[in-house]
Amino acid sequence: MEIRKYKESDIEEITELFYNTVHTVNAKDYSKEQLDAWAPKNPNLEKWNISFQNHTSVIAVEDNTVIGFGDIDKSGYLDRLYVHKDYQRRGAATLICNYLEESVKGNITTHASITAKPFFEKRGYKTVKKQSVERNGVTLTNYVMEKER
Repeated sequence: MEIRKYKESDIEEITELFYNTVHTVNAKDYSKEQLDAWAPKNPNLEKWNISFQNHTSVIAVEDNTVIGFGDIDKSGYLDRLYVHKDYQRRGAATLICNYLEESVKGNITTHASITAKPFFEKRGYKTVKKQSVERNGVTLTNYVMEKER
């Protein structure tokens, strides 16, 4: 498994990974309506690409297959961290997260899903607050979490 920088040509593969992962891995914690609002079938690729280009963004690759991705901004906000549904619990999220955390100074904040919360807790993140967020008119629960450094 290798970690490399995001390239614009990755956008379609990672948005498909995002959709499939959210709709399978997160299905135990969120309703179908919530999953559809969080990860719509046809995301705005231009908006995603611009966001990735403005952040430190990396891709995990194994045997020429993108198995995960993540990004963090300069302020230490870890925006996205997703691993392909077929590659869960193999260390990809840890490698991506290690890279992203090392790329910034100071504390790191993320908004973790119910599903991802235990992963971040194991990494030393503390829950700041539970919150309800609105995505495409649907309310979802997540957790503002912080890792002090």
